[in-house]
Amino acid sequence: MATPVPTSLREQQHPMIRGLADRIEATWQQYLDLSPYSLPDDLGYIEGRLEGERLTIENQCYQTPQFRKLHLELARVGANLDILHCVMFPRPEYDLPMFGCDLVGGRGQISAAIIDLSPVTGALPEGYSEALEALPSQSFAEERDLPGWGTIFSPYCRFIRPTSPEEEEAFVGLIVTYLALHCQQAIATPATPGQREHILAGQRHYCEQQQKNDKTRRVLEKAFGQAWADRYMTTVLFDLAEA
Repeated sequence: MATPVPTSLREQQHPMIRGLADRIEATWQQYLDLSPYSLPDDLGYIEGRLEGERLTIENQCYQTPQFRKLHLELARVGANLDILHCVMFPRPEYDLPMFGCDLVGGRGQISAAIIDLSPVTGALPEGYSEALEALPSQSFAEERDLPGWGTIFSPYCRFIRPTSPEEEEAFVGLIVTYLALHCQQAIATPATPGQREHILAGQRHYCEQQQKNDKTRRVLEKAFGQAWADRYMTTVLFDLAEA
């Protein structure tokens, strides 16, 4: 099994991002049989400039029998913006939702934290919805509105601005609970090759909606130009499985 290597960028980031990145990797190692996933040589580690500040992006990717790609991205702009982005792309032979989480912060404060298990074939599989319904209720002081393109998210999506270290810790715990559930369900889910085209269509819709995230695109375009941003969005962040 491949062992994820801690990155230098992580040590400079907000404690919530550092802690979540460590726990994502630990959970992957606990449940899944990881092997390397190759990104294009120039897109694993990236440096650029954004409005005079240094922009650094580090990507780590793995694959498993159930998942075509597990992607963990860490990014930093100067000392003003920290980002964690994680998506798990199931192989199209498996009718599994898309796990996605993001943390965005700056100047010592996390401004946005989101987690979801997004269905791609209509509704979440029964095992997921039953387990999520059974979770203890958790409330956070500042719930945020989903973006207009967020029609892909499930009823269990949580999007907040944590207001204290206690809320940060609680939300990281919630993300890890979703992640562990996802890994357990994935291992227990049999392959369904006959649904491949249906699943692919759902994953394509998910990626197309995510690519409408103007905030991400604007940052990338300012730093690297439109053509590079398009390539990164469609090759690294939200690539599609081959039909």
